[in-house]
This record gives sequence, structure tokens and C-alpha cells, in this order.
Amino acid sequence: MWLSGPLFFIGSILYTILYLYTLIIVLEVGLSWLIALDIVNAKNEAAQRLSALLSRFTEPAYKHLRKYIPPVGGIDMSPLVLIILVQVIGGLFVSLFFM
Repeated sequence: MWLSGPLFFIGSILYTILYLYTLIIVLEVGLSWLIALDIVNAKNEAAQRLSALLSRFTEPAYKHLRKYIPPVGGIDMSPLVLIILVQVIGGLFVSLFFM
């Protein structure tokens, strides 16, 4: 049964925020790979500003995850774990607010 009214509105906003956060994580990982592969110049001012902006949103969550998740083969797995956590939380929101 689909809900309507304020509960549907709140659920939609929360789900959209989680979707945007996942997008921010993916953009940050993609930009870091582009910089690491020297496709994007690391000294580019726009790339530095974008990287700093994206890190401002993701670094607090990464900091907590990195305490428990070590790098695997030199690759930081915290973005992947964070995406999985955000998707699980989004699934819970869908089941609570939209079903």
C-alpha cells in the first residue's frame, strides 16, 4: 500500500538525500581514480576544489569506517562499504515509508 501525505513526502526527501550521498561517493572515487591515473591534473585548481568539496561530505564517514576496515592490497574499501550501508538504509526507508 502506497502512503501519501506528509509521511510520503518525508520518505521521498530522505531517500533523495541518500541517493545524492551515493552519487557524491561515486563522484569522489571517480575523481580520485582520474587523478591517480593522471587523466586529470592534480594541480588543476578546479579539480582540487571539487575534490575538497566532495571530501568534506564523505571524509567524516570514511574516518569512522577506516578504524575497522583496513586497505585491501593498498585499495581503500571504505567507499564501497559506505555505499553498501547507504543502500541498505535506503532500502529500509523504502520499506518503512513506501510499502
